Amino acid sequence: QVQLVESGGGSVQAGGSLRLSCVASGEDLSRHAMGWFRQAPGKEREFVAGAAWHGGGGNYYGDSVKGRFTFSRDTSKNPVLLQMYNQKPNATADYFCAASLTIADLRPARVDYWGEGTQVTVSP
Repeated sequence: QVQLVESGGGSVQAGGSLRLSCVASGEDLSRHAMGWFRQAPGKEREFVAGAAWHGGGGNYYGDSVKGRFTFSRDTSKNPVLLQMYNQKPNATADYFCAASLTIADLRPARVDYWGEGTQVTVSP
């Protein structure tokens, strides 16, 4: 049984930085696309960042985080990381690690595996 466990969430002031980490266990996910999503209160879950298992096409980012977040992954190791810089108050949300067979499947309705999430709060 696959488990994705996120860590690194917390509170930060606007402009600050946080690094999220995701560790997978239970199955070899080295040939799965991995990524991060977030869900703010009252809003739909949205894609933040991710990459295919082979790295082809590079990293993908949601429009609202481009230039400020960095996704990284080493398929030979755990974990999957999300470095968040210059945080904005609208980044307050639960952040979820996700795995899918392909990068095209890294969409909320098509993700194969979800972590339970880690909370990020950005204060003004």
